[in-house]
Amino acid sequence: MIQVPLWRLYALRFVFLLLVLFLTTSIWPGLVRHAHPWPLLDGVARCMLAAVALVAAVGLRHPLKMLPVLFFEIAWKGLWLIVIGLPLWSAGRLDPDSADNFKACAIGVMLFSAVIPWGYVFDHYIRAPGDRWGRAAD
Repeated sequence: MIQVPLWRLYALRFVFLLLVLFLTTSIWPGLVRHAHPWPLLDGVARCMLAAVALVAAVGLRHPLKMLPVLFFEIAWKGLWLIVIGLPLWSAGRLDPDSADNFKACAIGVMLFSAVIPWGYVFDHYIRAPGDRWGRAAD
């Protein structure tokens, strides 16, 4: 099995810290002090991102166990870039808010992809046997 170097663990903790700080300063204040009802998906997205901040905080202590949080971040940011951002950009219809989100998503995908220990991921998520599907043998 791959041994993850200490510097990589600190890099992961730093990324989790950035994620927690960004989400707690940008999402949580709006949740606590919102005065009007949000459209359904806006409220869902804000609550989901607030929950990501809470779960990502565990990554400060257990960065390897919380790698799935970074997988989720790469997945949703990558999907947004492919499904929404790139079509807007290629059509020349990227407004300032979408352009900011495009940059944030691209930076997030690159940053998270750079700090994830992919050898560890391969050993622990792909090569390792999966959890059993039925009852344990007596």
